[in-house]
Amino acid sequence: MQEDKRLLATARLLEVMNTLREKCPWDREQTFDSLRSNTIEETYELADALLDHNMEGIKEELGDLLLHVVFYSKLGEEIGAFDYTEVVNALCDKLIYRHPHVYGDIHANTPAEVKENWEALKLRKKKRKSGTLGGVPQSLPALVKALRIGEKAAATGFDWEHREDVWAKVKEETAEVEAEMRATASDDPAVAASSVEDADNKAARHNRLEEEFGDLFFALVNAARLYGVDPESALERTNKKFIRRFNYMEEHAASEGHTLHEMTLDQMEALWQQAKKEEHNSEK
Repeated sequence: MQEDKRLLATARLLEVMNTLREKCPWDREQTFDSLRSNTIEETYELADALLDHNMEGIKEELGDLLLHVVFYSKLGEEIGAFDYTEVVNALCDKLIYRHPHVYGDIHANTPAEVKENWEALKLRKKKRKSGTLGGVPQSLPALVKALRIGEKAAATGFDWEHREDVWAKVKEETAEVEAEMRATASDDPAVAASSVEDADNKAARHNRLEEEFGDLFFALVNAARLYGVDPESALERTNKKFIRRFNYMEEHAASEGHTLHEMTLDQMEALWQQAKKEEHNSEK
């Protein structure tokens, strides 16, 4: 009975898509290119709902994302490239191929072994000329891309032997950032007037500093991976926490007839600590 409901719901969705494509002016003019940015937006909205554990939001955003799957399938059908049936069957074939420990005679007893087999099978199936890292989408956000690069490299065995060893790399990259910052101290506005460096040299030094920060971020992403932490989710949680506390500061300053611009750093720090304290109390 449950299976019948799923099949009926899927058939209904496909029929609604057919109707919209035929009768709605907006849906009728959409293309693969025009939908791309909307798809990215919907993916981020789902990610937000997942981070908040908002079940109603997750349900809604999954539906929005499913619409895009059906929409692209309809566009593919119209030009004779592929249709929804082929999309679903290709996915089923891929899942079966990449789970030989379920559908074949390969043994994988841990999630790590499953993931290692998955990456090896992906590379073998697609025979990418670009190698192990060729499957990392270029348009991924840098933080997510760094995580995927680390995961794929680790699947080949290129990783720290013990996860604690990654901290030496983090410390090394931190030291290199600090060293480059000291080297670019002459770019500080306070001393810029006495600097004899030309613009090209300053730009080169700025690029080196940016590179060192990038190396540090990459090392931290690998540290997060080794400890089972999603760096994108971790950073977004901190973003939300900072916004919450900063809003608290602004609201309490306004209630006393002030703006943050009028307050000293010590006064703002006191409000910040108050916001932290209230958050901790509410969590108890």
